[in-house]
Amino acid sequence: MSLVQKAIANPMTLRPILSVLAALLMMTAVARADMPMFYSSKGAAIGGYDTVAYFTAGKAQRGRSDIAVMWKGAMWLFSNRRNRDIFEANPRAYAPQYGGYCAYAMSKGRALGTDPESWKIVDGKLYLIHNRTNMKVWVRNPPQYIVLSDGNWPEALGH
Repeated sequence: MSLVQKAIANPMTLRPILSVLAALLMMTAVARADMPMFYSSKGAAIGGYDTVAYFTAGKAQRGRSDIAVMWKGAMWLFSNRRNRDIFEANPRAYAPQYGGYCAYAMSKGRALGTDPESWKIVDGKLYLIHNRTNMKVWVRNPPQYIVLSDGNWPEALGH
């Protein structure tokens, strides 16, 4: 009698196998739940840089811990109160794409942290990149990488 036939004849033999499979599925679900929707380092989104400043000042500026907002499970710091107020009025307009994870890595289906100094605004949206080396590649064809990244987001958080 084969293993399959034995399992069909005595369903109790399947219980340990099904228990292991259920445990594996639960562990996968927990692992995915642990990956935050917005990347943060040093205790803050964008490593403590002011997301509005990319748009208003055209450069990366460090935020201040005394001018902060909690949004979507991340602490967002701002260089001044005006930028904080602008963000609070419309956070989705200023939050980086792909939750602040690297736009280049996202095009490859991976979620990597970013360097706040490696960034670009394309069509009014902020894209952050892992490092300057990846930035040199990404800026050659942003539309192509954006399309690829859009197809991988947010599923890449589970990988």
